Amino acid sequence: MKKTVPRLVLVVGLVVVLVGAGWLWGRLQTAKVEVPIQVGPLLPQPTPTIYPSPVTVLERVQGLSRLETASYHMEKVITAESGQGPFGFLFGDKMLLIAYGQVIAGVDLSRIGPESVLTTDDGTVYLKMPPVEVFLYTLDNQRTYVYDRQTGLVGMNPTLETAARQEAERLILEAALQTGLLQEADENARDVLRALLLAMGFQHVIFVDVMPTPTVTPTLPPASVTFTPSP
Repeated sequence: MKKTVPRLVLVVGLVVVLVGAGWLWGRLQTAKVEVPIQVGPLLPQPTPTIYPSPVTVLERVQGLSRLETASYHMEKVITAESGQGPFGFLFGDKMLLIAYGQVIAGVDLSRIGPESVLTTDDGTVYLKMPPVEVFLYTLDNQRTYVYDRQTGLVGMNPTLETAARQEAERLILEAALQTGLLQEADENARDVLRALLLAMGFQHVIFVDVMPTPTVTPTLPPASVTFTPSP
C-alpha cells in the first residue's frame, strides 16, 4: 500500500494538470485573447525571393474549339475539423474557410460533324448540337481565405486546409449544377449558333435530337419518242 499511493497521486496530479491546461487553452481560444509581444523595434517583413528553373517543358499542344456559354461565380462557407473529441484540446484542429469559385460550361464545336448538319433547298438547316458540358470548375485563390482557425496544444493538421479546398471545389460545382448551369449553357449555345447560321445566309435553323431522313423527289423517265419514216 505504501508503494501504490504515490503512484496514484502522481497520476491524479498529471490528469489535473492536463485538464487545467486544456481549460485554460479553451478559455483563451474563446475569448480570443491577443498578447502583443514586441522585442526591439518593429522590422519590415523581408520580401521573398523566388528562383524559377530556367527549363520549361512543353508537355502537350491541344487545339480548342470550345464555345463557353455560361459562367457561374459562387461563394461557399466550409467548416473542416479533425482530432475532435475528449482530447480535442490537444489534437483538435478546426477551420472556417470562405471559398470563392468559378464554373464554366458550354459546347465543344469539334464534335459537330457532317452527320450532325442537314441543309435543304429552301434554306433550312437542321443541327444536332452536342450536349453541353462543364469545361472548368476551380477556386479563386486570391479571394479564398481562412476566416478562423482553432488548434489544440500539439499543433495544426497540415492537410486540413487542402481537404477543405478540395471539398469547396466539389460543393461549388454541385451548387452550380443545381442552380441550372447546364440548362442556361444549352440555351445560350443555341442562341449563338442560330445567330451565326442566320448570318451565313440560312433562312431557318432547327435544332434536333435525331437527324431527319432526307426525302428524294423521284424523277420521271423521259417520254419515249417514236419516229415514223416518211413515205
